Formats: sequence, C-alpha cells, structure tokens
Amino acid sequence: MDGQRAREAEDGWPRGDRRLRRAWRGPWADEEPRRRRLPWRSTVLVTAFALTGSRFAAHAQHGDRAALDPLAWALLAGAGAVLLWRRSHPVAVVAGTAAATLLYLAAGYPFGPVFLPVAVASFHAVVAGHRRAAWAAVGILWAGQLLLAHWLYRWLPPAGDGAPPWEQQAVTATWAVAVLALAELARVRREQWARERAERAEAARRRADRERLRIARELHDVLAHSISVINVQAGMGLALLDTDPEQTRAALTTIRAMSKEALGEVRQVLGTLRAPGDAPRAPAPGLDRLPELVEQAAAAGLTVEVEGEPPRLSPGTGLAAFRIVQEALTNVVRHSGSRRARVRFGRDGGTLRLRVDDDGPATGAEAGGSGHGLAGMRERAAALGGTIEAGPRPDGGFRVLAELPVTAVVPAAAEEEER
Repeated sequence: MDGQRAREAEDGWPRGDRRLRRAWRGPWADEEPRRRRLPWRSTVLVTAFALTGSRFAAHAQHGDRAALDPLAWALLAGAGAVLLWRRSHPVAVVAGTAAATLLYLAAGYPFGPVFLPVAVASFHAVVAGHRRAAWAAVGILWAGQLLLAHWLYRWLPPAGDGAPPWEQQAVTATWAVAVLALAELARVRREQWARERAERAEAARRRADRERLRIARELHDVLAHSISVINVQAGMGLALLDTDPEQTRAALTTIRAMSKEALGEVRQVLGTLRAPGDAPRAPAPGLDRLPELVEQAAAAGLTVEVEGEPPRLSPGTGLAAFRIVQEALTNVVRHSGSRRARVRFGRDGGTLRLRVDDDGPATGAEAGGSGHGLAGMRERAAALGGTIEAGPRPDGGFRVLAELPVTAVVPAAAEEEER
C-alpha cells in the first residue's frame, strides 16, 4: 500500500483516475504499459526501406553522386536506428536524424529515401507536442541542404558536381511542409480525442455524483420517516407495557409494519445499484400513497388533515411531492409539540402549491430539523424547476410551502430519478 501511494503521489494522479489521465494524454496513452517497449517492427521496416531504397538510388545515380561506402551505410542505419527512442525522446531523435541526414548529403551520397527517418521522427515529435523542435529540425535540414547544393558543392564530393535546379528545392520544401502539416492534423485530432475522453469521464463522474446524491436522499427520506414513527411507538409501548398490554401490542404491530415497509423501500432504492438495464421492481411512490402517510402519522400520534384534492402528476413530480410531504410530517413528529398537522393542495395555473403546517411549538431540537431533510426537499423541487420555502410562522408553528410545476419538462436528473 505504501508503494502504491508513493507511485500515486509521484505522478500526481490517484489510482482511480487513470481513465481521466489517459484521456488527457491522448489516444496513444492507452498503450502506456507498452511505451517502455521499443518500436522494433516499425523501426526495422523504416530502416530497411531507407537502406534498400538508397541502394537502388545509388545504381540510378552512378557517376553523378559518390558511391555508398561504410560511412554512408552507417549514417543510413544510424538515422533509422535512433527511431527506436522516438516516443521517449522525440526532440533528441528528430535532431539526430536531421544531423545524420545532413552529414549524408554533405558527403555527396545519392539522393533517395534518406529523408524518410527525418519525416517519421518529425511526425512523432509534432504529435507528441514538440512542434518547435520538429519545425526547427526540418527547417535547419532544408536550409543546410540548400546551402550544400547551391554553394558548398564546389568544395565537397563528388568532384564536378553542379547545382541542382531550383524547382527541385521547391519540391523538397513542399514535401517537408506536407509531412509537417499532416503531423499537425494528427496532433489536433489527438487533442480533440483527449478533450472528448475527458468530457466523457467528467460526465460519467457527474452522473455518479447525482446517483449517489439521489440514493442518499431517498434513504434519508425513507429511514427518517419510518424510524421516527418506530421511535414514537417504541416509547409508547414502553410507557404502557405494564398498564395497557393491548395498546403495547398495537404499538409493536405498528413497529413491525413500519420496519417491514422501510426495509422494502430501502431494497427498492438500493436496487438501482444493480446491473444497468434491469427494470425497477416497484413503481416510485406518489401522492396516491398519501393515505398511507396519514395512517402512519396517526400511528405516531399525529393527526393529519388534508385539504384539497391531490392532483394527478407525472411520476417524477409525484415522487417529489410525496417525499416533501413525508419529510414535512416526519419533522412535525420529531421536532414539534403539536399533535396536529395540515396538508393543503392548491393549483395556480400550471403550478402545484403544496403546504404543510403545524402549530408548534418546537420541542428539543430546532423545528426545521438538522437541515438535511430540508436540503433534500429543496433539491427535489429545484430538479423539477420548483421552489421550497420552509420556516417558522409568525403566529407560531412551522410551515413548508412547495411550488412544483405540474406540466414542466422533466430535466435529465429528474428523468433518471423517475427511471
């Protein structure tokens, strides 16, 4: 473990973020374990092509250029061999290939595929991000061979050599620019791939965060309500254990029913963690289960009066409205001295106005609770484009007022929650 932490601290990336690290490094970073292996196959292929092509070029240019000797073969082989390190040391490789090629041309050896190693090294240097080094090496090579071909040829082998036509220099410059332009396109595409991968990784992280928040919110709503009712019934049962066995039996029956229901809802919430694509085992609760909330509150000693008719809502809005009422009644049971609460439904155009009142006063903890439940209610309302107002009333007690759009377009986060 200590060695792993040391490696993570050394490269600055935690072990769990390797995908994001590879995304920023580009598509070739998927081969990171293989970077330590030298690219033998491609290097041998390029070197063999340069050697064979130069041999044929020497036959075609016999008498016009100097014959290939051990130095020429060493320069050709050396320019190809250094390509083995083009991934780990791109700047040194492009400089080395350019220098070997310039020495080859200065010795008067035949023209041919001697420029291929420089092209390969320049391509890799540009794609790796060393653009200035690649352009500088190619520019120095072109300027050097231009100087050799049109001025220094008088003092260099082969004897009697003349200056080549300027059209040939233009063709050489065109090929050099074409290779570098292709490398620039590859570099841009690589950076685009990196951005896309990073965006996908960030989107996956946001989806995971939303899912964790949703599960935590659901568990809070389910457990807070059920455990509050169980706590009240357990206290009542203990108080009446010796004096009223029948009432104690009723309290235990309520505890059993509430614990069974809580376990079922917890299983439903945690069921979202199973393999993707599975269908949910039970539909999400909605306002059609409001009578159950009223009965559960009555079992906890709280009388709930419902004013207005609960409207028909979409699954996402219905779930949010149900959880808001559930959390509000749970706070009344836990934090209010009042044994009566009022739930009122109203409609203002396309907006559902949901209000939960109790007459207080607060007992023990603050009337609003610890704040986690209110935060969950606000998040639910905000996900649908609605609002939540919660706080003490001027005449005492506590009020929760929610405004939810009835026919709003469900955003992505709420749509996932519906599913």
